[in-house]
Amino acid sequence: MVKKIVLLIFCLTAITAYSQSGNGTVSPYSFGGIGDIRPQATIENQAMGGLSMYTDSIHVNLRNPAAFGKLRLVTFTAAGGHKEVKLKDFTDEESSSVTSLEYISLALPLSPKFGVGFGVMPYTAIGYNIFSETTNATQDTVINQFSGDGGLNKVYLSAGYEITKNLHVGGTVNFSFGNLQYQSVQSIDGVQYGTINTRESEVSGYDFNFGATYTPRIKDKYTLFTSLTVNTQANLVSSNSERLGSFSLTTGQEIEVRDVDLEPANLRNTELKIPTTTTLGLGFGRDKKWFLGAEYSLQGLSSFRNDFIDPENVAYEDANTIRVGGYFVPDYASFTSYLKRITYRAGARTSMTGLVVNDKSIHDFGITFGLGLPVGGGFSNMNLGFEYGKRGTTVANLIEETYFKVSVGLSFNDKWFQKRKIN
Repeated sequence: MVKKIVLLIFCLTAITAYSQSGNGTVSPYSFGGIGDIRPQATIENQAMGGLSMYTDSIHVNLRNPAAFGKLRLVTFTAAGGHKEVKLKDFTDEESSSVTSLEYISLALPLSPKFGVGFGVMPYTAIGYNIFSETTNATQDTVINQFSGDGGLNKVYLSAGYEITKNLHVGGTVNFSFGNLQYQSVQSIDGVQYGTINTRESEVSGYDFNFGATYTPRIKDKYTLFTSLTVNTQANLVSSNSERLGSFSLTTGQEIEVRDVDLEPANLRNTELKIPTTTTLGLGFGRDKKWFLGAEYSLQGLSSFRNDFIDPENVAYEDANTIRVGGYFVPDYASFTSYLKRITYRAGARTSMTGLVVNDKSIHDFGITFGLGLPVGGGFSNMNLGFEYGKRGTTVANLIEETYFKVSVGLSFNDKWFQKRKIN
């Protein structure tokens, strides 16, 4: 299995080296909050609309720690994704793309009832570049450019346990860290100098994720899936700095740039509290054959605030997401047809993101599908995921995003902890 892990790391390194944007997003809506929240789910779960409720004995579940108590094999998994994005406002349209790492994770079943897992994944991403032109009182053209970069990464440690038959619980501790950068540049047509403002935040902090699944058998053939996850409030600390100055429009050289004293306004160190997210799930299926489920998530995002970065046209409201999805395997044990052993996945999701721009709530909708391709003679597999979606609107001088994402994940399974038998 070590050789497989080395090969997987090499493949993912090649994927990220091809990346056109290492921060994981090119969305203008990433300026809100702490950036775009990344999927936080394996390719298998993403392909089913992002469902977190489905668990089995050979796949890692990054969103529901109760799943680690169900694992029976050591599992190493990682993935990368590529997204093509079309940005459109009322008059113009342009395209961009981004390639990034999705996650790296290792899960270990330490006993038939207890398992642990750890790994690293992107948590949020910022990546935007927005231009606007206005006219001032003297009818001069004022050009504004707003840009952002950076994001947060997350390392986690999870544990899951089977309390009794079909009832599993688990918990995860997450440590998030990263750098967020924001810049605004303003110039006036015909004037030699412009102004530049740069803000930067070093952010870190903890949060916890708790999960429970209850999966009773029905008529020995079918399984009822129920789940509950609670991602507790993330308490992040932000260490901030700001620079203000001017620059030459002809040479681009900065002039008289000075550090801003943030102490009088109590902005040198601020707190970011990401509200709790609660998710309920219900599904039904037949083991190793088919599954169909739905989830509802609610987050009290209306209480969020960022005192250091507080755009005038941005507000927050409570967020919610509905996900539906499932899978189908024609015949997982087929010896004659590889196509029959493939897992076919599909799903959809719709969410009110909680971001309000120019008094307009930002909606996000996506449809997903994917394939689970068996690799070798064991339980290892390659997972392909595809997603098509839209976010935002061209109303109220906003931007509509249309995106198509392709993801590739590899999952290697093996037995590490076996008792030797002596005849």
